[in-house]
Amino acid sequence: MFKADFHIHSQYSMDCKTSLDHIIRACQSKKINCIALSDHGSIEGALKIKNIAPFFVIVAEEILTDKGEIMGMFLQEKVPSGLSMRESIRRIKEQGGLFCAQHPFDKIRSDALKKETMQEIADQIDVVEIFNSRTLLPRSSQLAREFARDHHLPCTAGSDAHSASEIGNAFVEMPEFEDKEGFLQALSQGKVHGHRANPVSRFSALWGRLKK
Repeated sequence: MFKADFHIHSQYSMDCKTSLDHIIRACQSKKINCIALSDHGSIEGALKIKNIAPFFVIVAEEILTDKGEIMGMFLQEKVPSGLSMRESIRRIKEQGGLFCAQHPFDKIRSDALKKETMQEIADQIDVVEIFNSRTLLPRSSQLAREFARDHHLPCTAGSDAHSASEIGNAFVEMPEFEDKEGFLQALSQGKVHGHRANPVSRFSALWGRLKK
């Protein structure tokens, strides 16, 4: 079985200082054996950790679009920030990737996908992140669950860790898989676990961004 955290950041994000070695050690200590490394505007760290980690790594990226931030998963190439939502999704899928709507409906994050946008692009979404440890309001997670259920979409969860200590705050327990098709199939049998991070952890990302 995989114990998978599908939303982790590294030093290759502008607001995080966690090294790849620290991520690997934290995952091993918490028995996380599958991750999606999803840095802001970069897949460099994900490509590197995929080659050195003793567990399964999905190359992912958080991409800033004109209507908010989205996540590409199973990527081969970086998708530039600043493109339109439609163009960003097209570039994800053109390279065989999946589009994950991460932390949607979060009223605190200015870059989270809003209800209107989610409805507009519902037919393009492959996966919905229904629990994010850094999403502070339970209502946001509930809306994500309801959206995934209403649109018959598979669900993920992630810690959104910007520090090694946050890794594993949220995870999906699921059958093992080897590729994106197996990933989607295994998610249907997955169980989401986790808890919300201490709100103070949000300041670590801000502090990291200021220092960089």
